[in-house]
Amino acid sequence: VPGAMAAERALAMATCTAPVNIAVIKYWGKRDTDLILPINSSLSVTLHQDQLKTTTTAAASRDFKEDRLWLNGAEVDMGHPRVQACLREVRRLARKRRGGSEDAATLSLLSYKVHIASENNFPTAAGLASSAAGYACLVSALARLYGVEDELSEVARRGSGSACRSMWGGFVQWQRGERPDGTDSLAHQVAPETHWPELRVLVLVVSGQKKPVASTVGMQTSVETSPLLKHRAEVVVPERLAQMMRHIRERDFEGFGQLAMRDSNQFHATCLDTFPPIFYLNDISRHIIALAHRYNAHHGHTKVAYTFDAGPNAVIFALADTVDEFVEVVRHSFPPATNGDQFVRGLPVGSAALPQELVAAVVTEPVPGAIQYILHTKPGPGPQLVDDPSQHLLGADGLPQR
Repeated sequence: VPGAMAAERALAMATCTAPVNIAVIKYWGKRDTDLILPINSSLSVTLHQDQLKTTTTAAASRDFKEDRLWLNGAEVDMGHPRVQACLREVRRLARKRRGGSEDAATLSLLSYKVHIASENNFPTAAGLASSAAGYACLVSALARLYGVEDELSEVARRGSGSACRSMWGGFVQWQRGERPDGTDSLAHQVAPETHWPELRVLVLVVSGQKKPVASTVGMQTSVETSPLLKHRAEVVVPERLAQMMRHIRERDFEGFGQLAMRDSNQFHATCLDTFPPIFYLNDISRHIIALAHRYNAHHGHTKVAYTFDAGPNAVIFALADTVDEFVEVVRHSFPPATNGDQFVRGLPVGSAALPQELVAAVVTEPVPGAIQYILHTKPGPGPQLVDDPSQHLLGADGLPQR
């Protein structure tokens, strides 16, 4: 049908998914707030998209009257400076890639307005790095739309610093870079997700409230007021990064776990050293920390390791053979209020009978209902292209499907 072909050309669409990542050597503090350049390098683990992902569809059409953006079904302002920065950078790369031999189709595509729809398969307010997945996904979908295949972590970084790490799967380092223009502040993969098949991740979602201080604001206050943060960036992190990469290469859980916990604690110490101080951990977070240490002490080595980002939720690393028992310990320590059946989500978890001496040594006073649910996942791949047209979030009219 000739008419259909014309309609086809008039609307271009691409859909991608992108993962959440969790830093084990933390990024906290920018040296340039516009370009989002960090004061220190960082290292993260990309989580599997079967459990945590953002899906984004980007479409361009000569029929669109204005740029529009929908997040989880609700329309939001497309004028957000970081969204605009990503759009501008991907378009710039598309023009550069055409390098003068610009074919009319791409040129007109670049001049069309865009519609973008984005959805998370996890609660946005859960404090689970939704901006990292969101901007990585936005940049991936736009790059597909405009046929850009360049290094994209630098573009994703312009949306959200940690988003550059979500452009890769497995274990990822974000190098702080030295150049003032940020062209060397990039993420690269240290090891793929297949490198450490036994590694598992448990996200303990603490009964939620919105975090007291947004990361962006908290970070800059820390940079301005915390002498500990300066020492951390200049002295502590470079050595820790090298150690952490060695632990990952050698699949040394003892070393990996110990260092992840120490680095998380130091990040939260810099928050306390900020003036006025910032508290991201709450009483439940501290209960979880104490529980992890009691559990490890009982077993005589590091079987679980916690890390906390700028919020109260715990991310626990463990090897696969520890998961069943530790989940049962968490169930004993924080008995689920009502959702016993929905308490554990994600990858399957087997049942475990706890020895009486373990319960006596590890489970102190239970705090019912303190943890909403546990999400069981593992390391996973970077952004993926979605080929199935039925999975597009936008219809042929360029509006959200549902």
